[in-house]
Order: sequence, then C-alpha cells, then structure tokens
Amino acid sequence: MMVACLSCTPEVLPKSSPLTSCRQTKFGSQEALILLRNCTTFNRLKQIHAKIIRSSLSRDQLIMRKLIQLCSSHGKMDYATLVFHQIQGHLTFTWNLMIMSYTINGCSQQALLLYSHMIRQGVPPDKFTFPFVIKACISSTAFELGKVVHGLVIKNSFSGDIFIQNTLMDFYFKSGQIDCGSRVFEKMRVRSVVSWTTMISGLVACGKLSAARGVFERMPAKNVVSWTAMINGYVKNQQPEEAFELFWRMQLGNVRPNEFTLVSLLKACTQFESLKLARRIHDFALKNGFKIDVFLGTALIDTYSKCGSLEDAKRVFDKMQIKSLATWNSMITSLGVHGFGEEALALFAAMEEANVRPDAITFVGVLSACLHTNNLEDGCRHFKYMSERYGITPILENYTCMIELYSRFDMLDEVCKLVEAMPVKPNRTKEHHL
Repeated sequence: MMVACLSCTPEVLPKSSPLTSCRQTKFGSQEALILLRNCTTFNRLKQIHAKIIRSSLSRDQLIMRKLIQLCSSHGKMDYATLVFHQIQGHLTFTWNLMIMSYTINGCSQQALLLYSHMIRQGVPPDKFTFPFVIKACISSTAFELGKVVHGLVIKNSFSGDIFIQNTLMDFYFKSGQIDCGSRVFEKMRVRSVVSWTTMISGLVACGKLSAARGVFERMPAKNVVSWTAMINGYVKNQQPEEAFELFWRMQLGNVRPNEFTLVSLLKACTQFESLKLARRIHDFALKNGFKIDVFLGTALIDTYSKCGSLEDAKRVFDKMQIKSLATWNSMITSLGVHGFGEEALALFAAMEEANVRPDAITFVGVLSACLHTNNLEDGCRHFKYMSERYGITPILENYTCMIELYSRFDMLDEVCKLVEAMPVKPNRTKEHHL
C-alpha cells in the first residue's frame, strides 16, 4: 500500500507537533508508539502512519498492531485491512487482532474469511484466536462452521479454556442446540460467574425457564448480571410476580441492581398495569443515585404511558437532557395512543427541528396518532412524507395504520391499493374483513 508522504510544513502540522521536527530528531519505534498512544483522530493517525512508512518502521509488528487497534476503534476497517497487508510474516497475535477487529466492528464474514486464510497459511491458532472466531460464527449464523471450529478447539487442546467454553456455550444456545450448550457447561471443571450466567441466559432464550431457575439456584455466588438475567427471563415469559420476588431476594442479599435490572422491572410493571409499582421503581432509582439517562428514561416513558399516566411520561421526557431516537418515538407514540394527535404531530416537528432523523417506527407513532384522531389528511400526508422526504420504506405497521384509517372513511379502493403494495400480505381472515 502506498501512503502519501506528508511534508512537515506548518500548513499540514502545527510547529509544536512532534512530526515537524522529523529532520532534527531521531524517530524510532518508541517515538512512533508515543505518537500513536496520544492519537485521537483518524486524520492524525494517517499522518503518523505516513511518518512510520517514511521512517522504515512498517516491519515493526508492535507499531503496526497499534495502528490496526486505532483503525478499529475509529471503525475504519478498510484502512486497517490495508495496514494488515503491509505487515510481513504475521505472527498469530497479529492475525488474532485483525480477526477480533473485524468481529467487533460487525464484519463477521471478513473475520471468518481471514480465519480460513490463516489456517490455510499454516499459522497455528492459539486460545485467543477461537473466541472471536466463534463470535463471528454467531453473528453470521454460520452454525455448521462453528461446529468445525469447536473440533479444532479440541484438536488443539484448548477445550479446557474457560473463555472459549463460555463462548461455545453462547454459540450453541444461540444456534438452538440446547443439549450441546448444556454439555459444554456440565464438562467444565471450573466455572466463573460468567459461565453460570451464560448458561442461565441461554436456557432463558431457548424458553427453558424452569431449567434456568434450577441452574440459578445452584449458583455458588450470584452477581447483578445473573440476578438480572433470571429476572428478565421471568419478564419475557409474562411472569412478573416471580420477577419481583427475585428482586426482593436480590435486595435482601445486598446485591445492587443496575439499570438493566430496573428496565426489566419496569416492563414487569406494564404487565401488572400498575402505575403505583412503576412510580415505586422510579423513586427507587432516584433514591439510589441512578441517572435517568436515555436507556432508563425511555423505559420509564413507555411504562408510564402503558400504565395510564401520560403526565408522568411527559415529565420524564421533559427532564431528559439527552434523548435518543427511541425516546422521541416512545413519547410520540404515547401521545398518539392517549388521543393527543395534534401534540404528537407537534412533537414530531420538534424532533425534526432537533435534527433527529426519524425511522419507520417513528412513523408508526405518527400514523397511529392520526388514526386515533381520525385525521385522514395528516395521515396521507405523513405516509407519503416518510418515503419522499426520508426515503423510508414503509413497514407492515405503517401499512396497517393507513389501511385502518382508509377503512374508517370507506375508501376501499385505497385499501386495496395498499394491500397490494404491502411487503407481507395480511391473512385471509383480515383480507376478507377489509
């Protein structure tokens, strides 16, 4: 790869920059590493890389690995790939770093291709190679390849490594192979809290709640993550009583909940439809020093709305200094559901003014607001607006809102047109009804 050599001039770099004195001072490996450690921008990284090439330091794998790490942290995997291919005689550690970087940046297919190339090149994998390869198999739903990787783990005598075992458990549960995941767990000689929690979460995800509870009760030591995994399991299975029973036990055991615990409990409040309980969780959060951030705040808005208190939802929304797209969506939907269609549309306009780009879910809320107020004109306008202004392809829920709205005004021709345009056709019963 050729990287343009940047002249060390005041126009490119400030006079105080370490790179401006390249002719006067020595520039070796230590100096390069210091610059890389202090590098905070991708443009700066490219300047340092150019200096590294000019100084013939590209053979130093420590420096090149640091470059790859920084590229990965900036999400610049194309550049990281070019850096990787500059390196001659890659060590296993360097291959591992590149596989890991691909995996954590959502490039699981490239991670698996690189792993295959590594094996073909005869580079010996180590215990740090396999966890991220297995994670890449999960992300790519490459379940057959994952089994092959497991075989190589055994062949290379790494099957006793606890980190690999935990990752394999996660792999098998996410591929729906409960027996294989359980077998990995039962064969473990040493189990960490992560091991137990992975087993519990895997069983919960596969719908084996009773088995998960049995494993949970066997745990020698429980932390907040394991308590929350079990609480969340009960909430997902519509068993809020058991979720709160565990929460009380958790408090008796002096285990401090985290925001994920509280969000799960708020979902349980909606299952109870208990505004009183929702307010108690909110008070608990404030008294115990929790910040009502985007995650917890959005959950509170949704819970208060579903428990019948729009005023509480609005108060939380107004107090939040930082709002995510999900926060805006939740408040817009809440206003529409409670019959405040004009306010919902006004909030949508405020969201646009705040330069928050909507998505299809936003327009589910907007169109629901039009539906709850029988506002056909605004409904039609916003349905067109979502694709014409933002290029958003309507999802099933958008079509459903408009079909219901047209049906209320006996506009059957428009209903038929939308039914034909829907990505997934309604079932025959619904179609007959329309």
